[in-house]
Amino acid sequence: MSRLATEVARVFAADGALARQVTGFSPRDSQTAMAAAVSEAIATRSSLVLEAGTGVGKTFAYLIPALLSGKQIIISTGSKNLQEQLFYKDLPALTQMLGLKPKLALLKGRSNYLCQLRLDKQMQEASHTEARLLDDLLKVNQWAGTSKDGDIGGLTSVAENSPALPLLVSTKESCIGKRCDFYDECFTRKARARAMDARVIVVNHHLFFADSLLKDTGFAELLPDPDVVIFDEAHLLPDICVNYFGQQCSSRVLDSLLQQVLALYRSELGDTGQLAQFSQRCLARLADWHNALYARDANDWRQLLGDKTLAGLSWGLLDELQALAKLLTAHLGRSEELDDIAVKLAEFNAKLAQFFHCDNPQAAYGIELGNRFVVLRISPIDIARECAELFNPDTSWVFTSATLQVDRSLAHFAKQMGIDKARQAILDSPFDYPRQALFCVPRQLGSVSNQQQALKQLVEVCLQAIDAAQGRTFILFTSHRMLEQVALALRSRTQYPLLVQGQAGKQSLLTKFRQLGNAVLLGTASFWEGVDVRGRLLSCVIIDKLPFVSPDDTLYRARADSVARHGGDPFTEISLPQAIISLKQGVGRLIRDEKDRGVLILCDNRIVNRSYGQAFLNSLPPMARTRDLDKALAFLRRIP
Repeated sequence: MSRLATEVARVFAADGALARQVTGFSPRDSQTAMAAAVSEAIATRSSLVLEAGTGVGKTFAYLIPALLSGKQIIISTGSKNLQEQLFYKDLPALTQMLGLKPKLALLKGRSNYLCQLRLDKQMQEASHTEARLLDDLLKVNQWAGTSKDGDIGGLTSVAENSPALPLLVSTKESCIGKRCDFYDECFTRKARARAMDARVIVVNHHLFFADSLLKDTGFAELLPDPDVVIFDEAHLLPDICVNYFGQQCSSRVLDSLLQQVLALYRSELGDTGQLAQFSQRCLARLADWHNALYARDANDWRQLLGDKTLAGLSWGLLDELQALAKLLTAHLGRSEELDDIAVKLAEFNAKLAQFFHCDNPQAAYGIELGNRFVVLRISPIDIARECAELFNPDTSWVFTSATLQVDRSLAHFAKQMGIDKARQAILDSPFDYPRQALFCVPRQLGSVSNQQQALKQLVEVCLQAIDAAQGRTFILFTSHRMLEQVALALRSRTQYPLLVQGQAGKQSLLTKFRQLGNAVLLGTASFWEGVDVRGRLLSCVIIDKLPFVSPDDTLYRARADSVARHGGDPFTEISLPQAIISLKQGVGRLIRDEKDRGVLILCDNRIVNRSYGQAFLNSLPPMARTRDLDKALAFLRRIP
């Protein structure tokens, strides 16, 4: 056992620091085992993949070894809420408890910080600003004069959905780096400087990969090369890595650049009429291209390439953009803003050309159609090689989450992330699931493929469960369409308050759910994870069906084709593991502490009728099971 592991064991002992200073603390074998595993990974500079079930206490189990090691640590989380909990609550409590005083830093992505340059520009144009927007701008301007860190999260005088904020936060596109008049006092730069000097830095996954892959610009300082990186909520990493190892570009950015050129022509460069002519031609071509894409309503670029009309519009757009880029190059030096636009347009054109060529067989080329703009994505089919290169052997890497294993194995996650040689461990939840929870797949269910029948059955199950639980229910969906149909059906048939995703922000809905005490919340993907409602407020979780990825998903199709070409089975290698992880996330909303009791109802009998259902069952907590809905309703009625 290493010196660090010995020190950590003392802290978790029955007479250790935690027992002396944390009210109600008692040693948990699973938490102590996790702390020991993290200690050894840090001491030996090795990698660790560890699933810690709900209730293990994984946060303290990795923070205490990290702090006692004295090394420079980056802790990366999947959500802003957990990031802030670690920095403002857990780390201060533990450093005081352990008598340590390391420098701590919280670093968020650009869009969380006020950009003083953008604020200054908005204030200069205040005379042309609509009254309500101006009121918020003035409040932000007042706050900016007193804020120490410029973190928009600390701005309470303006609503979080204020239209002023997107105009004022730092963005990669608007940053001009050292040429900025506010460079010295820049909030984003200062936050990065604090991180470089800290021993423990708390970031989120998106920021970690943006910096690690040098995709952020405008500053020389990136995150330091740490001794240890700990990823909490590590189950999110594969999807996040797909985005960062790939490429994406939005037509919103292009539209903004073209509008900037027009504004520059009107304000400074009126003697160059070609700027306006070329920009207008580009905007017209962009509109034609947009219209053609929306008319086809498809998301797979490889399929769309077969349309000669669309292909012609695409290359015609790029030709016009390259002509504008050449014109801007001819006028470099006349305006700093024009110089900046020229660089960004050239970068955008290169990305667009890469997308239009569509010549990488190891990538998926997808299009997302928004309300007004489209996003183009090039996503790698396999991220393992890129990840293996990123996770250098001189650093200790710890990956932990409550949902990593598939059928009692962590091999799927490790293979995805290119860390097959990492030590792997599964620590089950200490909760008494057979007593605390009942899992019901109602016997009378028909096939989920018959949507009208499935809707009718789901609504009937929901009504009975809601009445038995006296509200206090989450209904989780795999599609927005089913959510909307069930919400419509329930409104006229239940007395309990319905909270439906989209009515308000996620946190507002959760706050209202807790305040009402008898509410029913209907949500899709974002409510399947990162939601913690404890005690009698939540007694029932209903899931409409097993969360398999859509076979029409562009990235899934590309991955499935690749697996099939190599003789594999796309269902068992891709679809099934992804669905198991997603289902575990939804199930995890039900039992959050040792006093919780509740019923999980899955309205999809494939989990008991298909051979692959056993893999799902093996991966879920060991809840008591029944096919009898009446037994589940009786269980709900007995919950006080």
